[in-house]
Amino acid sequence: MSEEASMNGESQDLKDQLLQTDEEFNDLIAKHHELEDRLHELTAKHYLSEPEQVEEVTLKKRKLLLKDRMEDILRRHRQP
Repeated sequence: MSEEASMNGESQDLKDQLLQTDEEFNDLIAKHHELEDRLHELTAKHYLSEPEQVEEVTLKKRKLLLKDRMEDILRRHRQP
């Protein structure tokens, strides 16, 4: 197994563990999925109104912030 595949497996194991043990991480994942679902609704439309366009940009920014926070938690748990 390559080093990258091994790291991805370890990363997934850590994510699974944190989902079960870290309430904040679990909440962040849930919020991220909610935003992702709403973005899919918006991108399925042929035309977005101006408020929907603003919402789309806002959702993308919020998703990135959530992802950054999740990565911070993962990094903190990877350190010995």
